Amino acid sequence: MKREWTAIVLIGAVLTTGCVSNKKYQEALTEADSAKMDLEKTRQQKVAMEQQVRTLKELNVKFNNEAEAARDELQRIEHGRDAERGTLESRTKELEDKVRALSAQNRNVKQEYKDVKRHNDTLKSLVARYQKELKDRSQSGGSVQAATLTPKQGGSGTASVAPAATSASMNINKVSANDMILFLGLKQDEADRIVNNRPYRVKGELVAKNVVPKETFDLIKDRISVSP
Repeated sequence: MKREWTAIVLIGAVLTTGCVSNKKYQEALTEADSAKMDLEKTRQQKVAMEQQVRTLKELNVKFNNEAEAARDELQRIEHGRDAERGTLESRTKELEDKVRALSAQNRNVKQEYKDVKRHNDTLKSLVARYQKELKDRSQSGGSVQAATLTPKQGGSGTASVAPAATSASMNINKVSANDMILFLGLKQDEADRIVNNRPYRVKGELVAKNVVPKETFDLIKDRISVSP
């Protein structure tokens, strides 16, 4: 290759001047070597650039594949997130409905508890009142029996006594429904009907007005009154 460049340079010099001096010959050789080195350097740079281009192409393909994989993963995540969000929203709505239902049930239970407690307090008050009345009646009955002994002359000249008869009945024109439930053993609806159909002139109106059945009336007729 060096000889070829030397020949080319010499031929050029001969064609130009017709003769070549040793100095020019050496200069031509030096320029030829320099040009050869530049050419080799350029060739190496070209090879390096081609290698870089191939590397860049490979990286581009790799990045494209990674980008495609990332897009697929992102879509999968978004789909999963949407599905999970829908599940959470449905579960949240279900729990909210359950909380509302439990709250309403709790309010109903509280109201029922208040009603039962109030009714229980009323019954306790009635029981205490009637226990006191029964106690007072028992005490007053004993006193009346002791105080109402009437002397009667007999054949022997001694006095004999007879106790005064006592009786008590419940005035259905005055007593409350709770009293009738407690002391007459009536049902709530029966006691309410008796109260709602007042007043009564005779006890038999309970049957005549279809307030209570005949069987119920027969059970309570001796324990009730309609006196004013």
